[in-house]
Amino acid sequence: MIGDVVGLDSLDIGCGDGLLAVELAAAGARVTGIDPDAAMLRAAAERTAGQDIRFVQGRIEALPFPDASFDLLTAVTVLCFVKDEATAWREMARVLRPGGRLVIGELGRWSLWALRRRIRGWIGSRLWRSAAFHSASQLRRAAAAASLVIDDVRGAVFHPPNAAMARLISGFDAQLGRVTTFGAAFIALHVHKPARPASG
Repeated sequence: MIGDVVGLDSLDIGCGDGLLAVELAAAGARVTGIDPDAAMLRAAAERTAGQDIRFVQGRIEALPFPDASFDLLTAVTVLCFVKDEATAWREMARVLRPGGRLVIGELGRWSLWALRRRIRGWIGSRLWRSAAFHSASQLRRAAAAASLVIDDVRGAVFHPPNAAMARLISGFDAQLGRVTTFGAAFIALHVHKPARPASG
């Protein structure tokens, strides 16, 4: 869903230990990774030693970059842990160049995987107690509110959290993901920033 990244200025938001940043750089992007966790950034720096990837400590709600700095933004399982999502969306739209692309990957709200994580939160997991799971319609509305144009929405991982069922159903993931996001453990949203503001 990310597409061709050769020569693009790319920002990986919530980059963690740098796994996606490495893939983007290998595909030809000029990559900056940002994460609030200093320990994760140290791990990312170790993983990418010798590669031309820049890492910055910061939060999605206050991205420390000028307006229109990047051609491509990626944010994978980030918004589910953000309290002020509206501000996060505005910040992503702000640093994205006109015509630039944003690819969001979020945990699907209506899936057995989400139910499993909710139960973990109920029984004591601080991480999952604080997580918010999204539906495709919620992500679409948030993108539109930030004046971003939706290009594609897909679901992935439709099988329940069970190895035997995964073997049985995972072969149909791609087909299911093109027609629905209901039941998907993961939702991917591809949007872009209009080249010029809409008139009227």
